[in-house]
Amino acid sequence: MSAAASPPPVLELSGVTKTYRVKQGLFSRPKPLRAVGGVDLRIHKKDVLGLVGESGCGKSTLAKILLGLEAPTSGRVMVDGREVSGQDRTLLARRIQPIFQDPYSSLNPRKSIEDIITLPLVVHKVGDSASREQAVSKMLDLVGLPQRVRRGYPNQLSGGQRQRVAIARALVMKPEIVICDEPTSALDVSVQSQILNLLGDLRQELALTYLFISHNLAVIEHLATRVAVMYLGRIVEEATAADLFAEPRHPYTKALLASVLTPDPSMSVPDTQLGASYPNPIAPPGGCHFHPRCAAIRDICRTVPPPHVSDAKGHVDCHLYAERTQAA
Repeated sequence: MSAAASPPPVLELSGVTKTYRVKQGLFSRPKPLRAVGGVDLRIHKKDVLGLVGESGCGKSTLAKILLGLEAPTSGRVMVDGREVSGQDRTLLARRIQPIFQDPYSSLNPRKSIEDIITLPLVVHKVGDSASREQAVSKMLDLVGLPQRVRRGYPNQLSGGQRQRVAIARALVMKPEIVICDEPTSALDVSVQSQILNLLGDLRQELALTYLFISHNLAVIEHLATRVAVMYLGRIVEEATAADLFAEPRHPYTKALLASVLTPDPSMSVPDTQLGASYPNPIAPPGGCHFHPRCAAIRDICRTVPPPHVSDAKGHVDCHLYAERTQAA
């Protein structure tokens, strides 16, 4: 299918920024902290966009904006071509649902499993008590939990079972888009693959679209169809998962991939050359924000923001890549 005939994205962000005012001392004046700086993203139906980057780069803030929990300072968020600002939050919640990182804190310990899964239906006034009971039974079967757990409580379940409950709660309203914010990082390694396989199966069965936030590049490579790399509030590279893992183009992406530990005990800890310090987001470096940590720095990187280079594979914001592209 040609680009002209491709369907519109189910979720689109255009120039989205989020700026907070923070104080660094008791008597200091608040200073602006740009958590998200001009993000453009497009996610098509049934795609899985993996969002990766270091802690503090703005991934979770972006997720909150998509869920309607935070309003962007500027820019537009559109679902199926319609801007979400001004729309009823309950209508937005029907279409976009979250799966949070920690199933130990995201579930109410005072509520039964049945009540937890039923709550979205109650809030949105969907169905009667009989239809809600049927919906709970269906969701328990869908996520691989026995029916007997419905009368139990979260503290009676394992971590993997709790996350299955969280998935059931997110899907009971039949959303189109699911924001997965590190959904496996709090789980045992032996359980992570089960949850990832479940999410993959549900995506196919229910035609779901995922924004999948993770630090684990192996998880992203396994599940994502496209990958966006975020650094200090900006998307510095985006490409298909196959292209990005086979041929990363931004120096930061290369450093992230180089940081993955190998199971070979004879191999030492990889040297990413990123250093131990992270830039101050309140006073980010000039030019390219990544230049103080970049092994391929040019003089232009210190003073001039990097160009946005797009091609058939995706886009890269990097002076070095722009030079190579022009030379070719």
